[in-house]
Amino acid sequence: MANPKYDLIMLKLGGEALADEDGFGISASRAQEIAQRVKQIRDMNVKVGIVIGAGNLWRGKVGLEMGMDQATADYMGMLATVMNALALMDALEKAGVQTRVQSAIEMRAVAEPYIRRRAIRHLEKGRVVIFGGGTGNPYFSTDTAAALRATEIGAQILIKATKVDGMYDSDPKANHGAKKFDQLTYIEVLQKRLAVMDSTAVSLCMENKLPILVLNLWDPQALTRAILGEPVGTLVSN
Repeated sequence: MANPKYDLIMLKLGGEALADEDGFGISASRAQEIAQRVKQIRDMNVKVGIVIGAGNLWRGKVGLEMGMDQATADYMGMLATVMNALALMDALEKAGVQTRVQSAIEMRAVAEPYIRRRAIRHLEKGRVVIFGGGTGNPYFSTDTAAALRATEIGAQILIKATKVDGMYDSDPKANHGAKKFDQLTYIEVLQKRLAVMDSTAVSLCMENKLPILVLNLWDPQALTRAILGEPVGTLVSN
């Protein structure tokens, strides 16, 4: 196999990646499928950090619609990301991939506290590190958490794995004539208000010159092709 283009990546997953077909809960088979995707690139000696959302368990906007305080709703979402992180860790360990979960919200009984240098050391030893608990602060999305952690650990690219094969000018499921972008600049993503990733995360990546690649997680070859540097998905950079 050809040499990978990247030595260290940050993989951002939505919580729905673990969900059953109805979009809710945690599916063991989905977790195992994701674990196999990650194992493929770990077997290429690529260091992998992961941030996973919590949309399959809890969405902050649901709490807001119920009249809940936003900070409380956001903290509930952060706790849900740790649940997803533990489920994915279990699937990865069963696939033979050594994994550690670190949480921005301290809960030592189930996860290590987030410590940047310890995370880097785990990655150097070939372990996958899953970063749970978001940034540890309300009002920030898991996209922003992924951009922040990617920058902190020195990742070469942030890969956002979604249900679509890149960024479009409109929803490709609703509009069959939607135009797909192969490459975009950070400014174009912000100006076009493309909803694949929030503006805070995009701005953070822009400031730190961290490329973003959006691809389809469920394409069996997409992630591997991306690691090899083949054209896939939509690349956002300078």
